[in-house]
Amino acid sequence: MPDVGDDAPDFELQSTAGESVSLSETLDSGPTVVLVNRGHWCSFCAEQLQTFSEVSYDLWFNEGVDVLPVVTDSVGPVTEMRDRYDLDVQLLADPDGEAAEKYSGTEQTSHGLTGIAATYVIDEDGVVRYEQVADHPADRTYGNWVRYFIRNDYEDPFEG
Repeated sequence: MPDVGDDAPDFELQSTAGESVSLSETLDSGPTVVLVNRGHWCSFCAEQLQTFSEVSYDLWFNEGVDVLPVVTDSVGPVTEMRDRYDLDVQLLADPDGEAAEKYSGTEQTSHGLTGIAATYVIDEDGVVRYEQVADHPADRTYGNWVRYFIRNDYEDPFEG
């Protein structure tokens, strides 16, 4: 599991747009937010994703930031999740939990293999600048906070 200051592990996953997306490619254009989500059935994940959907265009247009939501499910249910919640971001299917395992880890639950919910902000050099792994499924970092964190030069905008 990478900590703040560590190099972020690369991964490549299928998106709900039908494309293969890698972290290293998104870092070519600027910082990237990696969100690890438990699965298409997770209401806490959907709530968090909606907050990132609301700020994703602003982050991309003004800061060059890509948002990569990794969901530990196959592309079919992940696409249904994107459509059901009318998300403006493409989700990445991680059915075997390979990308999630490189970040926050995975666990076996009543829903099968799930990622442990987490948020990572990775700067354009591939270095983790923020890391939050959920202690509880409802423990999340939301999109607007991340937007202010990036605009505040990777410092907590509410400290000091």
